Amino acid sequence: MPPEESTGQGAITVAHLAPELTRGLYRDMRTARDLDTEAIALQRQGVFPAYVSVRGQEAAQVASATALDPARDFVFPTYREMAVALAYGVEMVGYMATHRALWHGGLYDVMGSRFGAINAVVGGPVPHAVGWAVGERLRGDQGVAMAYFGDGASSEGDVHEAMNFAGVFTAPVVFFCQNNQWALSVPNERQVAGGSIAARAEGYGMPGVLVDGNDAGAVYAATDEAVQRAREGGGPTVIEALTYRVEPHSTSDDPGRYRDEAVADRWRQRDPIDLLRTAMLQAEHADEAFFATVATEAAQRAEQIRDGVASAPEPDGSELFTHVFRETTEELTRQHRTWQEEVEL
Repeated sequence: MPPEESTGQGAITVAHLAPELTRGLYRDMRTARDLDTEAIALQRQGVFPAYVSVRGQEAAQVASATALDPARDFVFPTYREMAVALAYGVEMVGYMATHRALWHGGLYDVMGSRFGAINAVVGGPVPHAVGWAVGERLRGDQGVAMAYFGDGASSEGDVHEAMNFAGVFTAPVVFFCQNNQWALSVPNERQVAGGSIAARAEGYGMPGVLVDGNDAGAVYAATDEAVQRAREGGGPTVIEALTYRVEPHSTSDDPGRYRDEAVADRWRQRDPIDLLRTAMLQAEHADEAFFATVATEAAQRAEQIRDGVASAPEPDGSELFTHVFRETTEELTRQHRTWQEEVEL
């Protein structure tokens, strides 16, 4: 089904999921929304140099992450997976420190949380995930790699090479594409030949699934099936979660220069959090008291993370020169000495 036919219409259902699971999905999606709002405010206040919003993509991110096992699996994120990190249990002050540019890729424990460093290279996490997945299989363990990328990254050569390699070696990896329909300012129809990213999977000998990215229940079911298949030796899967980037590409972007905001407004009206709430009420998975409690708790947690990252101490400036090379060079030593002399003036 090409993206232009799947405009994200209609209601959703959670009847196929356990009530406790849907309550967890809603709690994390609501918290991610509040934290996203706080992060944009921090950028406006000058605390963050820039920020990339996840608003409208909470269902795709939280539901896919919830289908993973943080004790065995490993996530390879891009720069827009804040809701994935939250749902996966990453320490969020350390994660958000990345957006304050406090450290290389964040201050959280990458290995301990089994959540890779934030990767700003378009398509960069995909070959990394495949490499880890092949290693996991060679070790005889049962972990699954989750590679996040966007529709723009799907046009990168590295992504095609990684998918082919994964198909040949039956790597335990899930390629999760959040198709938000914009590669910064370039729409799908100008950079996705054939109109479908999921359909490309057939060429690599693996299943490809197109799912409504605003439907948390559908995303969870598709990801859970793909993860189990990979864990049992069935190889990789491509999941294309169709959603929409309702906010600018980043806080430095002006989408009014290249897109019709009426389309964005239609997607804003199909908010994934509202869809899940309505479906939960219909399935009797929660009542109004639950949603009121979550609203309070989510706001409080978002505020705690905001205050934690805003007040985190800045690293020593000399760290500019560490982790550059295993053994420093004469030129780097000279630069370090010059920097030190200027600081001590």
